[in-house]
Amino acid sequence: MASAPSFDEPWYISLLGLAENFRTSNPPNIRLCIHCLQSIFNFSPPPHIEARTHLQLGNILMTHTKNIDLARSHLEKAWTIPSAITNTDDVRFESASNLSHLYEKQGQIQVAKPILRQAIEMSLHAPYWHCRLLFQLAQIHASEKDFVSAKSLLSVGADFAAAARSDYTRLLFLLSKGMLALIERDMPTVSECMSVASGLIEHFNGPVTHKESLRVFFLVLQVCHFLMAGQVKSVKPVLKQLQQSIQTITQMHTEDEPPVVTGNPVDQFQWLPKEHMCVLVYLVTVMHSMQAGYMDKAQKYTDKALMQIEKLKMLDTHPLLLTFQLMLLEHIIMCRLIMGHKSVAIQEIFQACHVCQHQPRLFAMHSAQIHTLIGLYAMSMNCMEAAEAQFKTALEANKSSESDLSSFINLNLAIVYLRMNRQNDLMRLVEFIEPESFHSHSHSLKAAAFFVKGLQSFFQANYSDAKRFLRETLKMANAEDVNRLTSCSLVLLGHIFLSLGNNQEAMNLVTPAMQLAGKIPDVHVQLWASSLLKDLYRLVGDTVNEAEGYRMHTTFSQSLLKDHFQSSQLQEHGLIQWTSGPCPFHLNTSGGASNML
Repeated sequence: MASAPSFDEPWYISLLGLAENFRTSNPPNIRLCIHCLQSIFNFSPPPHIEARTHLQLGNILMTHTKNIDLARSHLEKAWTIPSAITNTDDVRFESASNLSHLYEKQGQIQVAKPILRQAIEMSLHAPYWHCRLLFQLAQIHASEKDFVSAKSLLSVGADFAAAARSDYTRLLFLLSKGMLALIERDMPTVSECMSVASGLIEHFNGPVTHKESLRVFFLVLQVCHFLMAGQVKSVKPVLKQLQQSIQTITQMHTEDEPPVVTGNPVDQFQWLPKEHMCVLVYLVTVMHSMQAGYMDKAQKYTDKALMQIEKLKMLDTHPLLLTFQLMLLEHIIMCRLIMGHKSVAIQEIFQACHVCQHQPRLFAMHSAQIHTLIGLYAMSMNCMEAAEAQFKTALEANKSSESDLSSFINLNLAIVYLRMNRQNDLMRLVEFIEPESFHSHSHSLKAAAFFVKGLQSFFQANYSDAKRFLRETLKMANAEDVNRLTSCSLVLLGHIFLSLGNNQEAMNLVTPAMQLAGKIPDVHVQLWASSLLKDLYRLVGDTVNEAEGYRMHTTFSQSLLKDHFQSSQLQEHGLIQWTSGPCPFHLNTSGGASNML
């Protein structure tokens, strides 16, 4: 009787070589590659070869075909066959990992989790796979917003990596735990993770590329922590460090650089490729510029980041790139609205919807933001009923009434009710917009709440309270360089003093408001300020400056009217009526929006 075939049997090597040749040919011939691998089963191979072949077939079918059921069948066999044989760790754990990914994509998370738990228990003697599977299961729990289970798994991973003498992977687990705690607003855990990580990174003795990538991860979390707290000024030194660190990484990496090898199997992880890190640093820079009121800077870095994303998508459309693209669009759309470019904003809102079409889960995560943006656009177009409907849809989609997004939506909804003179509806929002009992811990959002209260008092002609609220806004906005709130507060205070007949004080407030709005640039504040300035100059008899104020007001007014008309003529403008179901546009062959469905 012939001996059992091994990995070096000529028939096995030949079929594998043929399969690989078909897979890598230009163009790839996946059908013949699959045919060669399936032929291996005709030789009644031993379990270790049978399992590996099922894994290879499952991976190829999952990657290159739409036959998900057959891919799952092969991966299930690859996962179950090796349980009784030795030296098949890679096959066993890779099949568990990929099978779980497949179940997760199909929305069968409850089937994926037991497989990963079993694989984690079995992989204690295989350090790399044990860590990888812990990361994977933690990610699934995080996607379900079960942050307690996710953080617990990451703690287990950090302890395991420490026992395996890998500071690098221990830090990846620690920083990942800190990131989830930041998302959950679990600030004690954030502080604990960041404190331990800071010391470990400072004394890290591993490869320089590892140290720098860990530093970037750490600094990104610090920047996000500051921005979530609305501390726009305080974050500047950390943001500068982050930008320097990403430059160091970019200079260190070269095309032909060999991968980092440490000899420790637990070190075989990468937080992000350097290209993804660059996009992420652009993104947090855009987030800072947007909050600080530097619209030109936000636009410049958004353009750079989107260009980088398009280049990377030509090689591989990683889901993370689509998330980055969506977040960049969300920020630049707000910039467009502030700068008075509504027609561009609504087209970019549609583009954001289109990005979501590539990944349904993306829309589930970002639908609240998209409806908020449509609400802001509708407000800018004076479509107040549509704005109200969009904000209410966004609040329903957001679910968490205590999140910063909900606070932001409620503040804008309050402005809608003020503009529509709907006092009863406004009163129902009081608990969500009252600065003293504000749900958000964000400094800039709390300052915005004081502004909305000032606006409410102004509409009620209660100028004493209006001044008190607006001075509080100014104090908070100036403390953290939140320029747009500063300019809005100055011009509203100027309006109040004009109403009270104190023309000089009004002039002292409106003039710097106009200058600051010009730097942002915020066209709506410029329009408001120029209107007040021409009236003020008329009242003091300064005909030259009155004429200049009139000219500026006319220029801003005509620019906004022209853009308003262009926006109203766009098919995408119909998005303001969309509050449920899929995006009500389909793409035509030219890539634009077609008729409403």
